[in-house]
Amino acid sequence: MRAMVFDGTSPQLKLSEVADPLPGAGEVQIRVEACGVCRTDLHVIDGDLKEPKLPLIPGHEIVGRVERIGSHVSGFKPGQRVGVPWLGRTCGTCDYCRSGRENLCDAPGFTGYTINGGYAELCTADARFVFSLSEEVKAASLAPLLCAGLIGYRSYKNSGDPRKLGIYGFGAAAHILCQIARHKGIEVYAFTRENDHAAQVFAKSLGAVWAGASTAPSPEPLDATIIFAPVGALVPRALKSVRKGGRVVCGGIHMTDIPSFPYADLWEERSILSVANLTRSDGDEFFPLAQEAEVKTQTVSYPLERANQAIDDLRSGRLQGAAVLIP
Repeated sequence: MRAMVFDGTSPQLKLSEVADPLPGAGEVQIRVEACGVCRTDLHVIDGDLKEPKLPLIPGHEIVGRVERIGSHVSGFKPGQRVGVPWLGRTCGTCDYCRSGRENLCDAPGFTGYTINGGYAELCTADARFVFSLSEEVKAASLAPLLCAGLIGYRSYKNSGDPRKLGIYGFGAAAHILCQIARHKGIEVYAFTRENDHAAQVFAKSLGAVWAGASTAPSPEPLDATIIFAPVGALVPRALKSVRKGGRVVCGGIHMTDIPSFPYADLWEERSILSVANLTRSDGDEFFPLAQEAEVKTQTVSYPLERANQAIDDLRSGRLQGAAVLIP
């Protein structure tokens, strides 16, 4: 099969012919219809996330069709549309797994990082961590839901049920979460890069009541903010935007260092917390909600062999919405 392979020597992926992956016990083989390009992929390729599997096929926003079924698998049939997320497997035995916090598992496997992912024509996945997906929506439109949607939803769940929500970094995750928030009657305030007027117009088109630069003060005291941009300097700014008791949620897997700030900005029971990975129950909650909210993803499709271009477009901020590879 064809695959885009990361060998760890440069940030450029190489189009390669590799052996078809075969499903082992408990696994399914999936023919990839679409795979989203996520900022986490950049962190893997750029070396921000250490010790990836090498050589590696990246990609963890996978939509495809079940091709083959390994032994000890039930609930799936050939041709069924499924999705594969970032969390690819867990140990099931550590304290975190046994207490319903599998996202914090001590011995996890991550799709497109420690497990080969979906920048390919075929992939395999642990059937226990595969979601059944809608047949009614195009594969490219579904792909961003598998990480940008799921991590945005988990970030929202950790924000404390806000009435006024700020979002810093208006990319793939934000454009999905904005639609979920508006469906729930939440006022969204979008903070973008300086002078990124296109992103601000995009945010307003999705229901944001205000959009402006991330350097600007919030026009209203916010109940919570979610930071998707991997910029640590945004944390003190976001703290100044939230009211007493407000939360600042860091939704990315990697962020630059957070600069020091006065304790007074944190006082009055404001809090900062991070979001790590996802749980299968997040998906069980999120996918029906996305359907109910009639979430529409904005995507830009690239053929598989142009994965490097898609990655560069994401890295440079040239995208509105999400990049998706089509094998």
